[in-house]
Amino acid sequence: MNTFYPSYIEELDEAQKEAVLYDGGPALVIAGAGSGKTRVLVAKVLHLIDLGYAPSQIMALTFTNKAAREMRARIYTHAGAAARQVMMGTFHSVFSRILRTYADRLGYQASFSIYDTTDSKNLVKAIIKRLELDDKTYKPNVVANRISNAKNRLLSPQAYLSNKEISIYNTQSHVPRIGEIYVIYQEELKKNNSMDFDDLLFQTNILLRDHPDVLQEVKRHTGYLLIDEYQDTNFAQYMIARQIMGETGNIFVVGDDAQSIYSFRGANISNILTFQQTFKGTKLFKLEQNYRSTQTIVQVANSLISHNEAQIPKEIYSENETGELIQIHEALTADAEAEWAADCIKREAGKGLPFSECTVLYRTNAQSRIIEQEFRRMRIPFRIYGGHAFFDYKEIKDVIAYLKLAVNPSDNEAYSRVINYPRRGIGDVTINRLKETATNQNRSLYEQTSSENISQVPVNAATAKKLTAFHELIRNFVDKASEEISFSEIARNIISESGVAADILGDNTPEGLKRQENFKELLNSIDEYQVKITENEQVPSLQNYLSEVALMTDQDTQQADQKDVVTLMTIHSAKGLEFDHVYILGLEEQLFPSALCTTPPELEEERRLFYVAITRARKKCRICYARQRYRNGSLEIMRPSRFLGELSPTLIERTRDSMIDPYGTMRGSPHSRKHGDFLPTDFPQAASDKYLQNFDKKSPSKSPGRSGQKIHVGTRSEHDTLRSYDSIGSLNVGDTVMHNKFGIGTINALEGEGDNARATVNFNEYGIKKMMLKFAKLSKL
Repeated sequence: MNTFYPSYIEELDEAQKEAVLYDGGPALVIAGAGSGKTRVLVAKVLHLIDLGYAPSQIMALTFTNKAAREMRARIYTHAGAAARQVMMGTFHSVFSRILRTYADRLGYQASFSIYDTTDSKNLVKAIIKRLELDDKTYKPNVVANRISNAKNRLLSPQAYLSNKEISIYNTQSHVPRIGEIYVIYQEELKKNNSMDFDDLLFQTNILLRDHPDVLQEVKRHTGYLLIDEYQDTNFAQYMIARQIMGETGNIFVVGDDAQSIYSFRGANISNILTFQQTFKGTKLFKLEQNYRSTQTIVQVANSLISHNEAQIPKEIYSENETGELIQIHEALTADAEAEWAADCIKREAGKGLPFSECTVLYRTNAQSRIIEQEFRRMRIPFRIYGGHAFFDYKEIKDVIAYLKLAVNPSDNEAYSRVINYPRRGIGDVTINRLKETATNQNRSLYEQTSSENISQVPVNAATAKKLTAFHELIRNFVDKASEEISFSEIARNIISESGVAADILGDNTPEGLKRQENFKELLNSIDEYQVKITENEQVPSLQNYLSEVALMTDQDTQQADQKDVVTLMTIHSAKGLEFDHVYILGLEEQLFPSALCTTPPELEEERRLFYVAITRARKKCRICYARQRYRNGSLEIMRPSRFLGELSPTLIERTRDSMIDPYGTMRGSPHSRKHGDFLPTDFPQAASDKYLQNFDKKSPSKSPGRSGQKIHVGTRSEHDTLRSYDSIGSLNVGDTVMHNKFGIGTINALEGEGDNARATVNFNEYGIKKMMLKFAKLSKL
């Protein structure tokens, strides 16, 4: 006899239906990419209501407000007003409501405030100042991050202080008083009747642990607990679920261990991997049909993720069309890589594909600069999803402000932006008084802070001294800008002496590392500009560089309201999204996987990140890596990512820039294959540690951790001439070299010394070029 099911059940496939209809205790649903997990969660809630569970006794937890709104809207379509009664929302929003109900048990009033990230950092700053600690050692960002991590691990201030391992680590990090700051921080929150964002989970755990009657009441009102994206839960979230549901309660979680990519936020993949051991009698369901992607895309993703050991076995499949092979393109440089992606998208748009169905994915925010630059040149509209255009990041705008002041010290916007960055003890009240005085005197802020005019500003002597010191700093930068040294040297000196470099490079929090990547990429852009202008036999200057930056940001503003645009974003931001065409750039060792990821668990997460990138594609997935890339001010030879060797070779097609021959070497370079600077066309299978060690042996002249060969051309000489030489530094006449723009060439002549050293190079495709070695960044092959 056929069983009659409501429409929301009939719409499900068999695997989805089994999971939704199961009502026998804990259930773990492994939902592969594109397998319809949201549909399953919605159907589960509707089914529970049909079984007689009161909507108010169903708790459904998500990681984003968007996901909660989408689920509630779908439930409302079938269940009407009952949808409003379901306890649905993010972990933080649901448990903040419970905390308000029982706030008095924790010594809070129900009206407690919730501190956002800025509020928390400001409180940390105030405590550091009160304790008279050096805020360059006890960086507020670092301290706030340590406190946040402690709370997510359920470490109270007292437990933090008494933990010997943490104490040793903090002492070795030269911040032994972080525990003391944590104690005061928590006391101040309590005094202010406030909780920070992490407290919403931390205090909920304390409430449930220390007040058994509250725990029983919460259990009584939670007949069923559903959790979305379970692979992203941290320890605090896991413990809340464990306390409420016990070992055998009605808990239904949906997730995919293959898409666990947020460990830097505290996510613990072991929560999903050990769920069946933690919750006794768990029933495991696997949603293995991918409704999103072509068969080829799914099979390639499977071949990649199969190399991970820490996973729940599954075989994702698709019944969609077979689809095209996955293209892996080998570009000569990072610029060529961006140009290749832009060309492909332009061609597809010419065939009628909307720009909005294309996305370009990359590992780090800093990679977007070159991509943005190329898209502007090709007039391809784009938007940055989940972030900013490169030159809109705060750390970049701060550096640009200093460079602007070196050219135009009367720029009041730039002056006020950095007068107290890095911190100089010049507060808002002082800045407002300075602005008011300067306006009344019809002067720029720079003029008003000179030693001749500072007495007119109503501040005390100590503050006046700080203002004049900043004036002198900027005056020194103005003088530097007129010196007869290279533009890039001027910029680097300004960035260093302003204190910006030390501030950015001293912050090793996850957010700080992102700022460092952007900062280093800005230095790369300065070096590249120097080379580009010099090669065109023009004189690079700060003023022209700043004009170019201003024109780029203005162009971004003009296209901000367009809707049919290509989406540029990091892979982390792409989680949960899908596009017809996906381009994944930067598949190189040290970049993807990241140089910061060295342990097996870290490398497995990098592999999962690549898996997420591939599975964003519905119809086409194209992947690219560059042979050379500017990194830390030098042009480095890159190695293809080990992950490329893990993709099923029968499902990929390889293409390359025209200057790279079929053997994977550079055309016109008789020594390339001999020296092993470039890998053959076949990617290293699984790229073992042995492979990486062997490769490193072929490139002995490298700084630790890098694969590029750097050319040193000596230092500045007072007696530079244009005398000819057979060799300069490590370069010799007759050497085959690589240039970022012109490709492969042979050195015909060398002349000059120090900063004036020059080479005449006969490039295979561009002919003879004469260039300054200091700026040319030639790589010897």
